[in-house]
This record gives sequence, C-alpha cells and structure tokens, in this order.
Amino acid sequence: MRTRGVMDRTSRHGTLLRTGLAVLACSAALGTASAAPKLDLSGYTDASGAITVQHRGDTVDPYFALQALWLAQTRGLDISDHALPWARWLAQHYTAAGHLGRYCKTGEAWHWCKAPDGDDASLALWLHLLRNLPASDRQQIPADALQGRAEQDLQQLQVPGQGVYKVSPHWPHSLFMDNLEVWSTLPSQRLSERIREVFWDAKLGLFRVSTQAEHPHPGQSFYPDATAQIYPLLVGYPWVPDGPEQHYRRWMRQHRRTWLQQAGHEFPWGLIAVVAWQQGDSDTVRCWQQRALPFRHRFFWTVTDEVVAQLLPPLTPPLPNPKDCQ
Repeated sequence: MRTRGVMDRTSRHGTLLRTGLAVLACSAALGTASAAPKLDLSGYTDASGAITVQHRGDTVDPYFALQALWLAQTRGLDISDHALPWARWLAQHYTAAGHLGRYCKTGEAWHWCKAPDGDDASLALWLHLLRNLPASDRQQIPADALQGRAEQDLQQLQVPGQGVYKVSPHWPHSLFMDNLEVWSTLPSQRLSERIREVFWDAKLGLFRVSTQAEHPHPGQSFYPDATAQIYPLLVGYPWVPDGPEQHYRRWMRQHRRTWLQQAGHEFPWGLIAVVAWQQGDSDTVRCWQQRALPFRHRFFWTVTDEVVAQLLPPLTPPLPNPKDCQ
C-alpha cells in the first residue's frame, strides 16, 4: 500500500487502488442518454446515495465514485440512477467539512475518517460532475455555489511558476497522473504544455511520476511507475513519444504479463483493459476478462473495475488460451 513517497497514492491504493481515467469528451449531459444501457451499481450504493469503493464496503473515497461515474457516462452508460443521489450526498459532506474527505461507515451513518488523498484530481472530477448534471438535477442542490467553491479550491492547488497542480494543501508535490486527470476534465493547451515540461524526461524517454526528489526515477514498481507511462492513453493526452499506437505496443511488451498476473492478489487495473479496447486489442481485453472477472466484487475489485466490466463486450467462448495471456 502506497507510502507518502509518491504522495501515498498507495494509501489511496491502501484504502483502495487509485486508478486512472479513460476519457472521451463528454457529448451529453450526465444521465441524459435515453437509449443507453443503465449502469448497475448494486452493492456499491446505499439508500443515502453514497457510493462505496468496494462491493458492500464501508469506505467512501469520492475520487473512486466520481471516476466511476465519469467513466461510465463518457463511455455511453446511463448513470441517471446514481448521479443526483451521489451529488446530493457528496454536496452535504463537502459543505459540512469545507473540503472533500474520505468516509467510513458506523452503523448506518457515514463519518469523515481520513483526509483526501488526491485533492487535485478529486476536485477536477467533482467539478466535471457538477458542470454536466442536467439542469433539473442542478436545481435540487446548490450546484452554482458548490461549483464556485470547488473551482476556488482547485485553483489554490496550482503551483506558482509551474502551472501544474500539487496534490493537496498539505503536500507540495505534484504527480503526473493527477495532473493528467485534471487536464482531462479541464483541458487547456497551457496545462498540457506545462505537464510535458514538468514531467517528461527526454534523456530517459519516460515521464516522471512525481516532482518529489525522493521518489526513485526511474522506479521499478508496477504502480505507480509502469502505470504512469500508460496514463496518457487513458486520458487522451495529446502528446506521447512516437504516437499512441507505438506507445501502447511498447508498454504492452514491457508490462502486459505483470499486469495480467495481478488479478486475484492485487488490484486488477481494469482501466488498462479500457485502453486495450480503445486500441482494438481484443485479445488482451479478453485475457484481462478471463483472469479478472472470477474475482469480481472481491476485495481488490473497485467500483471503477465494476464500470469497466459493464463497459466491455461480454466474454464469450471460445475462451483465450492461457498461454496467450502471459
């Protein structure tokens, strides 16, 4: 589980893995797709509107819920059953605490129990949700005030002179993946350029994971070091060396085996399967499904993985040869 050496993102992986975003530009307001299949979050929601990280879990990390809803909506699932209840739930807690946090369940009540582990990315996703709620839903919560507060909170995280965002008011370092997530929800050419200038290491041909001097570079861990290199494809970032196709093939040559073998004893990183799907790599998608789906709803399965499972085409016979999934 992550230590505060890469901003404790493993602590978010400790409360549960912090995954990336697969992004397409939003073509419709949240929850407005009439013919779209409905997102089913049975076991991940309760009557209060909370969305838990795990199936029937007792932890809410807003990052995961916001990410899951955005991923579902941008990929064509109807999230209208969940968007407003969740926005109302989070609005109440955001207003009460004055900032986002993580929450634990005691009896039937949710209590703030931990500080957020990624204010920058979470605030950007929160803004995206608020901005894209249908007008009728926005009227049921103080959407304008919430949006203004979130914009102010996010702006305070921008690092003077660098143009990128730090993780939180208490941690002055910036993370590559967080900034890609901010960019993907609030795209601008300036931020795109600043991300490249701050994080790209031309000599090594790698993106730096963090601006932390103490984080090993290049690091050898699957998370965050390997995952950071494929994150540009997850979020549609406009620049990667040699273009998206070659970048994807190189990443899979280096890391496919490690990634696929994680299912069952580590977080399965379903969003990498979404990248494979985007790239037309159906063999890899099916390999991930064959390895990961037997562990659906278990400890390492997050609500984001659940969205991925519902987005991908069904796994049908003949099943992949295990030798082809290494």
